[in-house]
This record gives sequence, C-alpha cells and structure tokens, in this order.
Amino acid sequence: MSRAIDTTQSTSIQPADTGSDLDLRVRYEAEPPAGPDAVRCLTYPYAMDLRGIPVICPADRARQDWLLINQHNNVWIICRCGHQWHEPELARADFDALVLIPNLAQYPSVQAALTALGFDGTFAGFSL
Repeated sequence: MSRAIDTTQSTSIQPADTGSDLDLRVRYEAEPPAGPDAVRCLTYPYAMDLRGIPVICPADRARQDWLLINQHNNVWIICRCGHQWHEPELARADFDALVLIPNLAQYPSVQAALTALGFDGTFAGFSL
C-alpha cells in the first residue's frame, strides 16, 4: 500500500523572536530546518537497487533520476513523471547515508520544491 505525500498544504514557519539583534536574526535564518517536522529532499540521478531489486517507476518504467523525500523515519521516492510512493525499504538512516554534501536550498513547501527541482510531472517522458 503506497501513501502519497500531501503536497497541497504548506506549513508556515514563524521566525524566532530575535528582537532587534540583526546578527542573531541572520544566524537564525541561515540555519537549515531541523526537528521532527523538517522535510528534507535529495536528488539521486543514479539507478537504485533495494536488496538487489532495481527500483522502477510503475508509471513510466524509469530506472534512474529520483527525488528522495525524508520526513521522520519515512522516505518517499518521486519520479520525474510526478509519480510518488512511500518506500518502506528506505529508512532515515539510509537517507542520511546518501547525504554527503547538505543542500542548503530551502523551499516554502514540498510542492514548491517539486516544481523547482523538476519532479512535478513537467518532465514526464524525459531522461536527463
């Protein structure tokens, strides 16, 4: 059973009360999102095998060029065609092992990230 990520809602993040201290405010705004509700994205342009079984998109049969989304201990795989599914074989530890250089780009919502990274279905049928 696959669970889709709800991309219709965006969470609003309120800035911390830093008062008039500009240096403190700049340091706070430069911090990457963290905590239990943080959503992290990672582009993975290579083919992926899970326990020796290749990952294949059920919608367009793509075998590479994925977007991995991690929240809590769950990881979702999204194809360029826009098809997404929860992958129970991948856990947060697996996601953390793939993150070599942290991507500092931040987006206001998951839908904004999907659009900016080209995983919203716009490039369906293209192989990059």
